[in-house]
Amino acid sequence: MTPRTLTCLVSEVEDLTPDVFRVQLEGRPEAVAHEPGQYLELKLADDLWVPFSIANAHGGDGAIELHIQHWPERENSARLRELIQVAERLTLRLPGGDCILDPDSTRPLLLIAAGTGFSQMKAIIEAALHDDPTRNIDLWWAARERRDLYLERLAREWAEGYTNVHFHAVSEIPPETPVDGERIHGHLGRIDRALATTLDDVSGHDVYLSGSPGMVYACVDVLASLGLEASRVFSDVFAYAPRDPIVPTAGSLVKEHRS
Repeated sequence: MTPRTLTCLVSEVEDLTPDVFRVQLEGRPEAVAHEPGQYLELKLADDLWVPFSIANAHGGDGAIELHIQHWPERENSARLRELIQVAERLTLRLPGGDCILDPDSTRPLLLIAAGTGFSQMKAIIEAALHDDPTRNIDLWWAARERRDLYLERLAREWAEGYTNVHFHAVSEIPPETPVDGERIHGHLGRIDRALATTLDDVSGHDVYLSGSPGMVYACVDVLASLGLEASRVFSDVFAYAPRDPIVPTAGSLVKEHRS
């Protein structure tokens, strides 16, 4: 799709946690059309556009959902929060990004996110379940502590409502109560290490990752040792922070391990 610049109505702003808020926007359905997994850019000033993943699959109703992390100490974050609180309309540019759900694939989905990277996975899951409610989906969501999993209830609803969906909650700080439930799994520590100790073969999966470059590539390296196919792994990180190769070969992994 060719990117478009448009103005959307701010219909709701909701605090999900003290650090994350959700913004609901409304625009013309044909103008806000996008593929699941794409992002938009929000205009803060004439020369300043800030990217955010679109947190909902396109439903033809003109709705756009954003999940925004608020960093009080960062100037742009404070400006954005102030702008959204007072603005009735926002100027957007969309869609962007090639990390989209492959409409021709029926392979199981392995979705890996950190923090508000969940927003991109939310759109992918909504579209995947709409197209095929029986498709196998494993969602891994990492945060420093459990309270940062700001829509854990939604991930739980997917796992409890679909026998083919599993939710893995990963936190670095032990939660006060265990993370458990029907097809719900809790893990402690870094997400790349949790993947390494839990998974055994990902060769048949489509893999999507959303997070910092360090987190994404750490996970890719783990998955490469478990059969990850280079043509079936997707992340926006590959476009703005590329490395060569994106997926290391088995030989390079052995060499790195020995060194």
